Amino acid sequence: MSQPLRVDSEVGRLRTVLLHRPGDELKRLTPRNNDQLLFDGLPWVDRAQEEHDAFAELLRSRDVEVLLLADVLTEALTVSGAARVQGIAAAVDPRRLGHPLAQELAAHLRTVEPAVLSTVLTAGMTFDELPIGPSGSSLVRRMHHGGDFVIEPLPNLLFTRDSSFWIADRVAITALALPARVREASLTDLIYAYHPRFRGVRRAYESHTAPVEGGDVLLLSPGVIAVGVGERTTPAGAEALARSVFEDGLAHTVVVVPIEQRRASMHLDTVCTMVDVDAVVMYPAVADTLSAFTLRFEGDGVTIRGAEPFLDAAAAAMGIGKLRVIDTGLDHVTAEREQWDDGNNTLALAPGVVVAYERNVETNARLEASGIEVLRIAGSELGSGRGGPRCMSCPIARD
Repeated sequence: MSQPLRVDSEVGRLRTVLLHRPGDELKRLTPRNNDQLLFDGLPWVDRAQEEHDAFAELLRSRDVEVLLLADVLTEALTVSGAARVQGIAAAVDPRRLGHPLAQELAAHLRTVEPAVLSTVLTAGMTFDELPIGPSGSSLVRRMHHGGDFVIEPLPNLLFTRDSSFWIADRVAITALALPARVREASLTDLIYAYHPRFRGVRRAYESHTAPVEGGDVLLLSPGVIAVGVGERTTPAGAEALARSVFEDGLAHTVVVVPIEQRRASMHLDTVCTMVDVDAVVMYPAVADTLSAFTLRFEGDGVTIRGAEPFLDAAAAAMGIGKLRVIDTGLDHVTAEREQWDDGNNTLALAPGVVVAYERNVETNARLEASGIEVLRIAGSELGSGRGGPRCMSCPIARD
């Protein structure tokens, strides 16, 4: 019997998680496009796959069911013609390709096997790889170079946290902020809409306008959500999410946290994640400066209070005296280096048990000194896209 799909916190024992094993989409990265595709370097793909396989195996060894995105996407495309239509429509853009080429490509993709279509939707396609013959009627095809993309790859699918997240027994499909990632949400939407495993699952929130990304959303405790606002999630997105979860009775308090708009702190979970029911690991440079606005649903409307210190606002919302804070080191240089290397981006498997990158030696030592069990994984290649174990995982069932 499969685990009921429900997530009420960051630290309840993890039962089922959605990951994406790095695939051919990472092989599309070049020195010309890696910045546009949001990678800081060109990962060694075979090693990245080995590191990810070890991550997945560690989770399985702790009795976590691991669903791989490519597998569930293929299964959804197999059982549903509507899923195929939706995936192709999102990937084949007439505004870029022109109507003649777009129609021809879409018609072809409707005939391919589900596994092939899954690969195209994730890894993209170049003009050289077009399976249809030269088209005299397509100026777009004549004017593009062979290595240009007909369908853009999605190398950031590795970070399954961002395009969907769960609140209680509902799934939220997000709106991603940057062009390189926008289409990721169409795939997660397709999976949750058409895969038999998710039949009957209701939506918590759907935004097609104001950006919200899952890396900015922390479930501090049942009914209490923190939302970072910075490079990716906008104030309008945070407010829309808050009002939606209030209306659905999924939360009573949302703590909105402004964060610096820069790549090093692109999401709230790059500077703070929960490691126990009353403890966070946090970048010390922001611990005393993070503020928060507290939104509450009072029955006759939404009240907004603040700004006030984030740690105080979070503890008050959670109904506890104080949050324990474990930082990435007292030495400023070490703390900054380990924050950049995702030292604060941990995935809790249970209260007081987290997965972390092995390279963050100081942070991991401080976690263990505070009574947290740290399960270390390699991430020299996985980290080139700026994300740690939390970024790479979308929990869909926790105790």
